[in-house]
Amino acid sequence: MAARIPTLDITRFTAPSSEADREAFIAELGAAYREWGFAGIRNHGIAQARIDAAYDDFKHFFALPEEVKKQYHVPGGGGARGYTPFGVETAKGAKHFDLKEFWHIGREIPDDSRYRAVMQPNLWPEEVPGFREHGYGLYEDLDRLGSRVLSALALHIGLAEDWFADKTDFGNSILRPIHYPPITADDVPNVRAGAHEDINLITLLVGASASGLEVLSRKGEWVPFTADADTIVVNIGDMLQRLTNHVYPSTTHRVVNPPAEQARKPRYSVPFFLHPNPDFLIDVLPSTVSADNPSRYPEPITAQGYLEERLREIKLK
Repeated sequence: MAARIPTLDITRFTAPSSEADREAFIAELGAAYREWGFAGIRNHGIAQARIDAAYDDFKHFFALPEEVKKQYHVPGGGGARGYTPFGVETAKGAKHFDLKEFWHIGREIPDDSRYRAVMQPNLWPEEVPGFREHGYGLYEDLDRLGSRVLSALALHIGLAEDWFADKTDFGNSILRPIHYPPITADDVPNVRAGAHEDINLITLLVGASASGLEVLSRKGEWVPFTADADTIVVNIGDMLQRLTNHVYPSTTHRVVNPPAEQARKPRYSVPFFLHPNPDFLIDVLPSTVSADNPSRYPEPITAQGYLEERLREIKLK
């Protein structure tokens, strides 16, 4: 079943053998997102050593005592930076909180940036010496990869290849290392991550080779998507769905609890949520409006306004 969601080689876009192959990649990627809202990206160019080093540091942090980790929690910060404890985030409409704790790394910007009021300085755990180097290095790598994916999608819907460049260069993007602790009881009502859609433009998931991720198909079936170890899963978020008038759907997905003894093991994953600049106005693109697909969002909203609205819904604000 997993093969139903395509995995594509992005070098066909970044270093194509021919212009025809580049155009074919753009068409295939666009088709995958129109159908699934999800695709796998391989030959992404991010060194496995970089990913492994970051994961080692993230695991080191989550293994620290609770009282140490909670020193990095920012009350009232909406989880924007630092540590968010277990039992806080709750999928929109869910009765039970998700079974996870996580950390947020944001974009490093100068203190005199016009975005400083809504993009706070990062926190770095002094107990894990390599956390900043490896964590922010992975942030930058994923930011670059995400920009390439957005360039291909821009071309697919008739925009200039660099259309997103000046709209995401100071994007309020987040790298989120997540720890799903072992599940020690057989009858917990919670799941590791309840059914939800992402808030942002696109999400890039590193380390999706562990089972558990499931995607809701157009037919209403839950389809497991366990990517190969060298593949990064990239999915559409609600901001891009809104911007493209649902040409690219933001697909519901979840992380289910594994069976039996597998549930007794921890799970780690690291999504990168690529956001636009905070003052970007999310207004339906005219090229995505047609007689068959009239505009669904007559009122535009800034990326920051939309983010704050959604964070309240998932109990992070």
